[in-house]
Amino acid sequence: MSRPKLVIFDCDGVLVDTEPLANRRLSAWLTEAGYPVSYEECRRQFVGRSLVSVQTEVEATGASLGPDFVERWYRELPELFETGVQAIPHIETFVTAVQSAGIAYCVASSARVDKMHMTLGQTGLLTHFRDVLFSATMVARGKPFPDLFLHAAGTMGFEPADCIVIEDSVAGAQAGRAAGMRVFGYHADPHSDRDGLSAAGAVLFDDMRKLAGLIPIG
Repeated sequence: MSRPKLVIFDCDGVLVDTEPLANRRLSAWLTEAGYPVSYEECRRQFVGRSLVSVQTEVEATGASLGPDFVERWYRELPELFETGVQAIPHIETFVTAVQSAGIAYCVASSARVDKMHMTLGQTGLLTHFRDVLFSATMVARGKPFPDLFLHAAGTMGFEPADCIVIEDSVAGAQAGRAAGMRVFGYHADPHSDRDGLSAAGAVLFDDMRKLAGLIPIG
């Protein structure tokens, strides 16, 4: 495997541990709107995807989330995360290794930039990524389509073949592979879809301390 020139991180589930809180709230909202879904089902079905795509899929069944669904979601995020967001264990060790190796890096997330500022800011990781945040709001199609990763790579000035993607969702892994990038799938969360990540073509790992050994960054 050749040395990457750009490392693209997903945000939620890779840099910060927000998925449990977010998906419990999302499953409650969807159920109240007439689309019964458990927390576990929500994790399997919607993790890694933009809220716009979630709303489109849910409302195709006849349920109604309302025209302000996305805006309501983002208005409530400060309250949702007020108890604190934790960084993924040992992620800063890997980020520091990438920096020390002189390799470029960025974040490409389905979330809005202001949400990334909130969650990365709470964990102290924002100092690493403040100027290299890419959101699905910047492209026509979110994950599992390749648009976001291609946009991030192009803006950073790199070819897809020179990029690697760190993901925890099947949709994200599919997007990375569709973009022509190498994908590494983090599955330490017990609700991770390990089989789905593998089927999407991701190299699996369950500890951020192992990642530097899988990628030639030295």
